[in-house]
Parts: sequence; structure tokens; C-alpha cells
Amino acid sequence: MVAHSFTIATRESRLALWQAEHVKALLQGMGHQVTLLGMTTKGDQILDRSLSKVGGKGLFVKELEVALEAGQADLAVHSLKDVPMELPEGFSLACVMEREDPRDAWVSSRYASVDALPQGAVVGTSSLRRVALLRALRPDLKIEALRGNLDTRLKKLDDGQYDGIVLAAAGLKRLGLAERIRAVFEPEQMLPAAGQGALGIEVRADRADVAQVLQALLHKPTWLAVSAERAVSRVMGGSCSMPLAAYATLQGDVLSIRATWGDPEGVQPLVHAQAHGPVQDAAAATRLGEQVAQQLQAQVGQQTDAGA
Repeated sequence: MVAHSFTIATRESRLALWQAEHVKALLQGMGHQVTLLGMTTKGDQILDRSLSKVGGKGLFVKELEVALEAGQADLAVHSLKDVPMELPEGFSLACVMEREDPRDAWVSSRYASVDALPQGAVVGTSSLRRVALLRALRPDLKIEALRGNLDTRLKKLDDGQYDGIVLAAAGLKRLGLAERIRAVFEPEQMLPAAGQGALGIEVRADRADVAQVLQALLHKPTWLAVSAERAVSRVMGGSCSMPLAAYATLQGDVLSIRATWGDPEGVQPLVHAQAHGPVQDAAAATRLGEQVAQQLQAQVGQQTDAGA
């Protein structure tokens, strides 16, 4: 195998740097030379408004794509749930790595679980998906916005601004903060976001040389699962201005996918859809996800008609 020199574009938050260092170590183990290019994105800078109001998930990847386009970097490492469902022309998702824990985590110094919260307690999250699912579990809660990187969010909790917060379990575990998790939400309680817990590696579409090297890091079961999840989100117009959950698991060659659409205002009930079937490749997984999205769309349409 020919050794290459690669530059990885990464956000500069502690979690993003962990993710980039993880990929760097794997590539170095394969004999390549790797350097990091740390960057601050708009998503890191705008902390006073929810992402859904200022441009969505793409705010975390745009500057990294500029670095790829300019040839300053060869690849960019992302939390897959931050990657828009449609990449700009000229870019491709070359690799999805093995998934960490995809579940949401309950973090609180005072209460062991959401069930233990008193009436009207304050819970922090800026994810519309989590807002909708929390409202379904506990309509009485006061849910308030929570932005910033992982350490910032934990500090706001520790400063007493919230009775508890909901975070991705994967990020806490990757940073050695698993002891902060009081409870995890099983998917039956709170279905994860599409791609949650997985790392995606983006390259320029014309860099077949980089994509070929990255195939050694691709985890096929995760790739199939997230292909289905992202298909649900793509068909539904997926962005972080959308209260949508999608989660797939693979057993043998059978992929099972569930999705939930919620109303962050809690007015409309949650709608659920699921499907399962044999899949051998990403195209088949994508078709399964599209079926689930169509089921959701039909149910959302029925709700809209009933409310008209």
C-alpha cells in the first residue's frame, strides 16, 4: 500500500478534535502521514439562537468544505448528524465509521431520570426532535434552549440553569465523561436522530485517491443503517428545523428502521412508521428509508386534513 500525506479539516471543539485525532490515529496506523487543520465554524460562533433559526446543520460544515475546495485539506471529519442530507455539488460522503452509542443521555446532578423530575422542571436542549419527544414523555416540563459545545452545556447545567439536560451519549463517552450520564433513553422512549453516534468523513468528489484509502475505515453495518436513516430525513426535507427521528439496526442482512415525526409545540400527537427487509447495499437501505418517510408523510397529511 502506498503511503500518503493527509490534512484533516476539523472544528476546534474538544469533541470535534477528539474525532479528528481518532481518524488521524487510524490513518497513521495504516502508514500515512496526517496533520490537522483546526477551524471555527459559524455554528460554533452563533450561540444565542437555535440552529433551526440561523441556517441549520450546514453551519458546522461549510468552512470545512471551503478548506477542502481550496486544497488546504484532504478530508473533513464530522458528527454525521451534523451533516446535511444533501451535500453541495463537488463533495461526497466517502466513509461512515463504526457507530458509538446512538442513544440520548439524561444528565442531571439532582434527578436520576426524566420521570423523577418535579412538575414544571426546566430541561435544556436545542434539538427540536428532543423537544417533541420530551413533550410526549412529560408535557408539563419547561424546555429551554441549550447551545454551545459539550463543555459549555455541562457548565450551564452545573451553574444551575437547568434541572437536567439531554445530550448525545456518544459525545460524552468519547470525551471520557460517561460518568455524567445518569440514564440513557432507550430508542423506545426517545428515538435517536439520523446518523447519531456515527462519524462521517467528507471529501471532494474528485478525490478518488482519498476515498479509496478511507474504504478501510468504512463500517458496512453502520453505513447501511445510516443510509436508511438519512433517506428518511432527506425525503422529509430533513434539517434541524424539523422534529424528526430515524434509527435503523441491522441483524444479519435484515435492516429494521423506525422513524418518528413530532410537533415541538406538542399540539399534534407523534406519528410513527417502521419497515424492515433484506438489504445488501446502500441503495436498498435508502429505498427502505424512503418507504418509511412515505408512511410518515401520509400520516402527517392525515393529521393536517383532520385539523383543517
